[in-house]
Amino acid sequence: MRTIGIDLAISGKHHATIMDEQQQQIGPHVIFDTCSQALADLLQQARHCPPADELIEVVMEPTGSIWLPLASYFAQQQQVTVYLVNAQYAARLQKADRPRGRSDRTSADLLAKLPSFNRRVLRPLHLDEAPRRAGQRFARQRERLTKSITAQKNRIQALERTYWPGLEHVVSKPLAPWVRRWRETWYDPEALLSVTEAALASALLELGAPSKALLTLVQGLRQVAQEALRLYGPSSEAADYQALQDEVLLEQRLLTAYEEERKQLSSRIHALMRKLDPDNLAQSVVGVGEQGAAVYTFLIGDGRRFPSQRGFRGWSGLHARSSQSGDVEAKGMRISKAGPSLIKQYGYLNAEVARHWDPQIAATYYDQMVNKGKHHTQATCCCATHLLDRVRAVLRSGKPYELRDVDGQPITRQQARAIVLERYQVPAEVRQRRTRRAHSQLPRLPSRRSRPRKQEASLLAASP
Repeated sequence: MRTIGIDLAISGKHHATIMDEQQQQIGPHVIFDTCSQALADLLQQARHCPPADELIEVVMEPTGSIWLPLASYFAQQQQVTVYLVNAQYAARLQKADRPRGRSDRTSADLLAKLPSFNRRVLRPLHLDEAPRRAGQRFARQRERLTKSITAQKNRIQALERTYWPGLEHVVSKPLAPWVRRWRETWYDPEALLSVTEAALASALLELGAPSKALLTLVQGLRQVAQEALRLYGPSSEAADYQALQDEVLLEQRLLTAYEEERKQLSSRIHALMRKLDPDNLAQSVVGVGEQGAAVYTFLIGDGRRFPSQRGFRGWSGLHARSSQSGDVEAKGMRISKAGPSLIKQYGYLNAEVARHWDPQIAATYYDQMVNKGKHHTQATCCCATHLLDRVRAVLRSGKPYELRDVDGQPITRQQARAIVLERYQVPAEVRQRRTRRAHSQLPRLPSRRSRPRKQEASLLAASP
C-alpha cells in the first residue's frame, strides 16, 4: 500500500510526498500543476518505485474547491482510494508537529503519514453526480443572493429612517411596487407638499397604492414630508434630496436585479428537484419547506452513504462541542464548526417549525427547556439533530415520512397539533428563566485572571 500526501495550493503548484506503510518516503518529493499528465506521472511514480505496489491511497485537505479536479481524476483510476482530511484537524496536527513553522513539503509529509497513525479522521471521498453538484452550487448561490437582497433592503431602510423619519410607520410595506414607483416621482418633500391632497391621492392611485385608507396614507405622507423639512430645512441646504433620490433608486435597481436573478435561480432549482427527488421525499418531513428540501436533497444526497447515524450527525455539525477532564465536563458549549453551513441553517429553521407540529420533536424541545435547563437556541439545535435524522432516514429508505405520536402511533396533522398544544407547551415563567438575559443576571465569581490573588484567597477562606 502506497500513500500519497498532497498539499494543495490554490494558485501555485501542489506538493506531494509518497510513503509506504512504514512511513518511509519513496522517491523524491514531487511538485506539480493541476493537469492530467502531471497526475498520471505522480501515480506512475507511486506504483513503479521499487518495491512496486498497485494499491494507492491519496490523502489531501479540501482546500477551497481546487481539490475537486484532483479528486475527480484519482477517483476514476483503478485501485486508487481518495481520502479527505478535516482542515481544522490538519492545522492542529501541523502546529503540534511543527510548532515553529510549516512548509508545503512538511504538510505533504504529514498527510502521507496520517493513515498509519490515525486512520479514524480520514473521510472517504464521495463524489456526487453532476446534477447534484450543480444543485449544491445553485443552493449556495441562492443563499448569497438572499443575503444581497437583505443588504439592499437594509440600505434603503437606513437612508429613509435618516432623511424620511416616520415613513416606515405610514407605509406598511416600504418595498411594495407602488412605493418603488413613488420614489421615482415624489421623493422630494417640497415637491410632495406643493400639490393638494386630492392631486396627491390621484397620483398615488395611478402608481398602484391601495384604495383603502387612501386619505390616511396621503395625510401621513404629508406629515412625514413636513417633519423632514422642519428637521433639515429647505431642500439642498442640509439634505440634497435629488442626490438622495439618485442613491436610493440605484439601490432599488440593484435590489430588483437581485430579486429577478433569485427568481430565475429558484426555477432552475425546482427543475433539478423534479429530477433528483420526483416523489418529494425530503419535503414530506414535517417542518421542511421547499428550500430546505432542496438543500437536503442536494447536499445529503443518498442517505446510504453514511454508515451510521453517529457519522451523519458528525458530518452535519449540529452537535455541541465537548470538553471533559476527570470528573468535570463543560456544559453549554457552542456547536461544532463541522458540516455544511446550509445544513445547519435550514436544520435550525425547520426544527423551529417542526416543534409546533411534530409531537416527538415537541417532546424533545419541552424536555430540553423544562427538565434539562436549556435555553431556546440550545433546545432548538437539539431538535434540529432529530429532524435531520428523519431527513436522512427518508432519503435512505425512499419512503415518505409518516407523522406519529410519542408512542409511535400514526396520527394526522390536526391530531399532532392538538397533542403539541395540550402536552408540550413550555410555561412562560420557565421560558423567561431560560433566556440569556436571565442567565447573565445570575451572581458569578470574577474570573481567576481578573481578580487579584488576595481577593482570591479571601474568597477561598470564606467559602464553606
